[in-house]
Amino acid sequence: MPKVHVAGSSVSARLGRGRRVSTSLAEINVVPLVDVMLVLLVIFMVTAPMIQRGIDVKLPVATRSNQITGERVFITVPVTYRQDHIVYLGTDPIRAEILQERIRQKMEGAAEKNVYLRGDGGVQLQELMEVTDKLKAAGVQNVGIVTTLPGAR
Repeated sequence: MPKVHVAGSSVSARLGRGRRVSTSLAEINVVPLVDVMLVLLVIFMVTAPMIQRGIDVKLPVATRSNQITGERVFITVPVTYRQDHIVYLGTDPIRAEILQERIRQKMEGAAEKNVYLRGDGGVQLQELMEVTDKLKAAGVQNVGIVTTLPGAR
């Protein structure tokens, strides 16, 4: 069959191609966006645990321990307490002489006057008792000692 060339058909073919090009440019290709987001997610998942910093304390191990609930005030006694007499209220270093006043200020409006003592495994019991006495003198009702379960990091 012979081909018949119609002038209007070539114009409509061009318009059809033009429409297809414009519609394909208007559509967003989501695959590269998802790839970039997954790479960012992996990067944040890997770096997030490294960002968290605290005071390295080797807690004593206890086979029976309870989960701490409610508002918590932590006092950390590092192994260097013997030399410099510095404890940590949360993450703030405080000299042991002013610990009593700082705890009294912190416990003024608290309903439950509980403090959790985290002592390094290398700290002597006498040093923990010195800190406990200061806490009791500041009006703390209960002093809990934080421990870890066997095999926990």
